[in-house]
Amino acid sequence: MTSTNPGGPDLPDDVGLAHLLDLGLARDPDAVALSRLGPDGWEDRTWAQLHDDVAASAARLLGRGLRPGDRVAILGRTSYAWAVADLAAALVGLITVPIFPTSSPAQMRHILTDSGATACLAEDGREGDVPGEVRGGVALLSLDGLVEPDRDPGGWGAVEPADPTAARAAVRASSVASIVYTSGTTALPKGCVLTHRNLFAAAAAVVEHCTELFADRDAGQPATIVGLPLAHVFGRTVLQAGLYSGSRTALAPGVPEMVGQLAAFEPTWLAVVPYALEKLRKGIVAAGGPPGRHPMLGTALRHVICGGARLDAPIAEFFAGHGVTVLQAYGLTESATAVSVNIPATNRIGTVGRPVPGTTVAIAEDGELLVRGRQVSPGYWPDPQPAEDGWLHTGDLAALDPDGFLRITGRRKEILVTTGGKNVAPVPLEDRLRLHPLVASAMVVAEGRPYVTALLALDHAAVLAWARRHHRAADPASLVADPELRAELTSAVDAANELVSRAESIRRFAVLTEDFTVTAGHLTPTLKMRRDVIEDAFRAQVEGLYP
Repeated sequence: MTSTNPGGPDLPDDVGLAHLLDLGLARDPDAVALSRLGPDGWEDRTWAQLHDDVAASAARLLGRGLRPGDRVAILGRTSYAWAVADLAAALVGLITVPIFPTSSPAQMRHILTDSGATACLAEDGREGDVPGEVRGGVALLSLDGLVEPDRDPGGWGAVEPADPTAARAAVRASSVASIVYTSGTTALPKGCVLTHRNLFAAAAAVVEHCTELFADRDAGQPATIVGLPLAHVFGRTVLQAGLYSGSRTALAPGVPEMVGQLAAFEPTWLAVVPYALEKLRKGIVAAGGPPGRHPMLGTALRHVICGGARLDAPIAEFFAGHGVTVLQAYGLTESATAVSVNIPATNRIGTVGRPVPGTTVAIAEDGELLVRGRQVSPGYWPDPQPAEDGWLHTGDLAALDPDGFLRITGRRKEILVTTGGKNVAPVPLEDRLRLHPLVASAMVVAEGRPYVTALLALDHAAVLAWARRHHRAADPASLVADPELRAELTSAVDAANELVSRAESIRRFAVLTEDFTVTAGHLTPTLKMRRDVIEDAFRAQVEGLYP
């Protein structure tokens, strides 16, 4: 069964993603394009000012010796400097490589070396996060100093800007714009290649699909706040959708800052992950007040696109009671985020809507969701190869109803997604946990949860030997809460967490006195874990990890 939304916006062959600047200038050069949070509140930058900042930054990047096709890493929280650097790189054909500020040294090392990055633009104060052993081959530059060289020239020195005209003219829609590293089923992230066309098509298709969010200008310019990390392709797609739609787009360092600024900035629309909505819901409930009165949300907010993880229906219903329509969406890094999204006129809670323009989705015989469209990545770095059958195999299980609405039903791949939209590869963590002599089996829990936890099944013989050495009773059940035993297990968790970022790390764990078995249905005959069965069997312990 397939569902197709024909047509859709496309980027002309002879231009790149920086075409977004041309569209904004043509609309109104004096309108506000981006707003940044300064010490005295929001500071606006018009389209003309944004264009000048991007052009000047591109000239400095070229003046520093970077050339089209070079990979440039960006390390930092969401900021005006991050957005300008990304657009400046796109303007002259550089390839951006986002790095989450929470990435572990091992992850940073892999991303920088695997991508072959020649430079890393780091937010002020983050330069020391870059592993020392890779600094020799990577020029470490100030991200803030790129945009405001007079304030902080760190790493730039007396750079003579170079004319970006020729470099810009060589950029094509098919040129690689970014390499985004995403969690795979192994320890090392994979570099997903995204072209200028991929990124433009994803952002523009969402705007053209959700016209009710952007078309009504009677109340003034549409407005939004981006609190998602720009290192995540979802955050960048939201930013670019704001630029494409002509929205006044504010940039907040993170979700807490975004939530705290809603009433002051008055966005008309937002795009967030379920974690942000849950944080808002808790704040509103704590503040009290009947439905319809929502000072925390501001007075202008009407629509929220929610993606990146599963959304519980009660949360959408809660916001509906406060005059805000939640539109659930679906996407993944390999589709530059956008595959499908509900729209206000036909919002169907429990689904992720219909495909965005220019997109076809299909359900394979085994239930896997397949996707085609201009936003679909050509493959993985360094040698991108599209699938032989022309479809993006998402690894997610899905169903289509008779009206073409998409519903995600499960996962084929070993990737868990938290309510914050963070992809977590459980296998590397579980493999490391099982290296500890006291741990027989381990299962990471994160799907649809706010943070990562783990179930640790004790090795019976090893625990009895430990009890004898420590003069404890030879009863595993009585040892579960033993402080010394838990301290040893904590060391196993700490060792596993060294492999991943803070957002992917195990926060809490429960100790089980029984191992996972085939007889109990925990394992398949080939000894693969049945995650849903295990989580259900030990539901009390799991729920105890999320008070």
